[in-house]
Amino acid sequence: MCGIFCSHHHPDVKAFRQTAIRMGKQVKHRGPDWSGNHTANNTILVHERLSIVGVDTGAQPILSEDGNIALAVNGEIYNHKILRKRLHESYPFKTHSDCEVIIPLYQEYGIDAPKHLDGMFSWVLHDKKQDRLIAARDPIGITTFYMGRSSTTPGAVFFASELKCLHPVCDQIEAFPPGHVYDSKTDSLTRYFSPKWLAEPTSIPSNPLDLTLLRETFEKSVRKRLMAEVPYGVLLSGGLDSSLVAAIAQRETLRLQREYAKRQAALQSGTNTPAVNGFVNGTPAVPTESEEGLAGIDEQYHLTDVPVLSQLNSFSIGLPDAPDGKAALEVARFLGTKHHTFTFTIQEGLDALYDVIYHLESYDVTTIRASTPMFLLARKIKAMGVKMVLSGEGSDEIFGGYLYFHNAPDKGALHEETVRRVKNLHLADCLRANKSTSAWGLEARVPFLDKEFLDVSMNIDPQEKMITKDRIEKYILRQAFDPASLPPGSKAYLPKNILWRQKEQFSDGVGYGWIDGLKDEAKKVVSDEQMVEATIRKDKPQWGDDIPDSKEAYWYRCMFDEHFPPYCADTVMRWTPTWSKQTDPSGRAIGVHEAAYEEKKQ
Repeated sequence: MCGIFCSHHHPDVKAFRQTAIRMGKQVKHRGPDWSGNHTANNTILVHERLSIVGVDTGAQPILSEDGNIALAVNGEIYNHKILRKRLHESYPFKTHSDCEVIIPLYQEYGIDAPKHLDGMFSWVLHDKKQDRLIAARDPIGITTFYMGRSSTTPGAVFFASELKCLHPVCDQIEAFPPGHVYDSKTDSLTRYFSPKWLAEPTSIPSNPLDLTLLRETFEKSVRKRLMAEVPYGVLLSGGLDSSLVAAIAQRETLRLQREYAKRQAALQSGTNTPAVNGFVNGTPAVPTESEEGLAGIDEQYHLTDVPVLSQLNSFSIGLPDAPDGKAALEVARFLGTKHHTFTFTIQEGLDALYDVIYHLESYDVTTIRASTPMFLLARKIKAMGVKMVLSGEGSDEIFGGYLYFHNAPDKGALHEETVRRVKNLHLADCLRANKSTSAWGLEARVPFLDKEFLDVSMNIDPQEKMITKDRIEKYILRQAFDPASLPPGSKAYLPKNILWRQKEQFSDGVGYGWIDGLKDEAKKVVSDEQMVEATIRKDKPQWGDDIPDSKEAYWYRCMFDEHFPPYCADTVMRWTPTWSKQTDPSGRAIGVHEAAYEEKKQ
């Protein structure tokens, strides 16, 4: 992940330049590898870089050959090699960056450029000749992105990766909507990503379940996200989602090792033969001069130029004896990854909360509970020299995996709820994964939120996602990777007990004592009187109708207010379960999990 800040149509950009650079520095944690800025007309782009692809040549902002177009990007474009070959006009690329292709796409397609991108991204592009600014965010909002304005500079518009860049210079801030593009020509936002399942959530899909298509599309998604020129790993909680990601990543890593060895042997023996579709006798061919040094997938979605790892690293964190830690170790041993288990104490988690809320820019209880262990883990991972990890966010939203989905009344209601959850991911799990890891200069990639995989999974007849006494949550995803659904003689992806393990909320899975510890600490620092005063709106009038319903939520909101002005609260969404009388988002609070929890305590 990188960090970007941009101001367009500022009345005095020269005087504002130093302020803009300081605002950009507020997200230096996201991009510790290099800083860059570019000014043209009344626009300034500031970029803080984390180098993962095009490490040696991809400094930003990137300029077109004539210097007319400037581009600053946060994210990854997985299909950049394919797009380079499909351009109608030849373009003189200056870098190996996966992001540079956005410039010729803009030249050919204008504001339709984002439609062609397969990846996670938020970017700003300035066309000097037209004095036109284009900004875009990926379809789901995997990368965080905000848009702001100021009453003191009414003609200006600002963009940034995080709130902390904007609130010192803006008094009106909103989350940039996913799947949209902004055009300064019209000073408006336009939706460019509008599949039927998203645009018409009340229209119930009817596609029959195809387990092979579901499995192969997800495998392709994981494969794309191994595009990197630096060491990478996988976050492995031991739950279904992260375990499937790890299993596929490990298979791909081992395959790449074998093919790389074959290629090296062929080169040394001088027996290399002409390539067909990028391959020589089933082995990736040596890249052509124009492709040399380009990481990424080809037209057949094969990775042909990636770092060869001696062993795939996997990482987990939890309190001592946490349920996820034990399951993660079992998965790692089954797969053969080099596993790293980290533990934290409740006090260490409590001590980190103030910093966690600063980086998350949220006071949502669920997000903070789950982000704290992830925040601590990301620091450990980055200290080991790893810059990118794969993670399992998005599956529960797509397949109705949260335990409250047991209470879905019918398939139509379930489908609408999955659409709502996916639509709001940018305010919940995507925000958590992005900001918890970016706080330490680590990038998290999320295969479940791949455009093609969403097209398959969100168009399945939702009856297949309904939970019954005979069908556990995410049944069809488990079934797709069950040995019974694989071709004869196939190796199992996961141990059966892991493949069919019940869902744990991440904040529960790291150790049940974590949530109890948070609640106990909140009782110490927030009094009954404070809760009463807040409820009758005497103590915190700036909260309006958004009154915390627990001491834990009150505590988090107070810490948020120490970091950010009240109007920043408009960007926060509180996560609560549907079809449940419980307001506590913990999986333990949902009825279907209570029996299992009581058994664990006995």
